[in-house]
This record gives sequence, structure tokens and C-alpha cells, in this order.
Amino acid sequence: MSTKVAVVLSGCGVYDGAEVHESSAVLTHLSRHGAQAACFAPDKDQMHVVDHTAGSEMAETRNVLKESARIARGKISDLAELPAEDFDALILPGGFGAAKNLSTFATQGADMSVDPTVSEKIKAFHAAGKPIGLCCIAPVIAAKLIPGVEVTVGSDVEGTETWPYAGTAGAIAAMGAKHVVTDVSQAHVDSSNKVVTTAAYMCETDVHKIHDGIGVMVSEVLKLAK
Repeated sequence: MSTKVAVVLSGCGVYDGAEVHESSAVLTHLSRHGAQAACFAPDKDQMHVVDHTAGSEMAETRNVLKESARIARGKISDLAELPAEDFDALILPGGFGAAKNLSTFATQGADMSVDPTVSEKIKAFHAAGKPIGLCCIAPVIAAKLIPGVEVTVGSDVEGTETWPYAGTAGAIAAMGAKHVVTDVSQAHVDSSNKVVTTAAYMCETDVHKIHDGIGVMVSEVLKLAK
């Protein structure tokens, strides 16, 4: 029987939703391993909408579930309907949607809160001993919800063009979690918590390297799900 994995999306587009390349990489690697993926997203308004050609905010409202459906090719369900008992693992791609729609990290940093439904589902998978994978900025959610968890967002050295979001490592530590430095092609496995993380687009690099690092994360999640 193939492994069933729930993939939680946060919209569509790096600046206000799920990062499209990361989401696609997660689904591609799950398919390559023969896993069954099902997409979910919270049925709520996005924090805001960003014009991806200019990086500026737009005066309109969009729904996280409906935007996420673009990536899922319409095959998506409300996150509130996700039955943790029916799945073997959970994966959250990155993109600013994880920091704006699934949590408030983008505006509150280490003082962030997590969307109640997202929190409920992650805690349910963790309590059941089922693996959770997160990439890019999404590991901050695990840092907030799982005491002492080990995660990576890549580098912790600020001020470099390659790792523009390295300051996130400090926020992770401030929330009581442990940050582990990794390269973009690697994933960190917290075996005790069954949490697997990879930096993805926390690093400014070639898209194939992002894809490869996510592949390692997906592979490790599936190993833990057996």
C-alpha cells in the first residue's frame, strides 16, 4: 500500500502564498516515490495580495483555498477536513504564505501565532508519531508548535546575498527550538520528533538545487513514515 501524504498549501505565489516551485517539487518527488499526495489549504482570506511583477500590495482580497487550488489543479480540500488518522505524513511547502496565511511570522517574528486549524493538524500528526516535512520559511511553524524541535532554514549568517533570510535562525532559537545549519541541497532530520526540514528558497540559488534539496526532505519523510 502506498504512503499517503497530506500537503498543506498557503495560496499561490511566493510573496503572498505557497512558493510554486517548492510546491511542485514536493508533489513531483512524492509521485516519483509512489506516494499518494492530497492537497489541503485553509478556507480563509489571505493576509494581503501582492503584485508579483512589482512586489507591491494590491487592493483586493483572495481566498487561500481557492488560490491554492491553482497549484493543486483543482484537486484540493479545506484543511479543516483533513483527517490525520487517514494519512501517514504531512508536508508544508514554503513561500511567504506560510508566514502570512498559516502563521503571523511575517509581521510578528518570534512572537508569532499559528492559524488554529494549522496548529490543530500539525499537533495531531506529531502526537500520532507521524512525520512532518517543512521547507523554506515553513519550519518556523514547527519551531512554534513543537517544543525543542530541531529545524533548518539553511544558514544563520546574516548579511549575505546568498542567504538573505538568515536572521530567521535567531527567531527560531528565540522560540525555544534549535536551528541546524545546512546547505540548500541537504535536509535536517529531527528523528525524535520526526520532523524533516530543508532550506529551499531561503537560499538564492538555482532552481534545480532547490528541487534537489526538497527531494532529500521528501525522501526522509517517507522513510520515517514506514
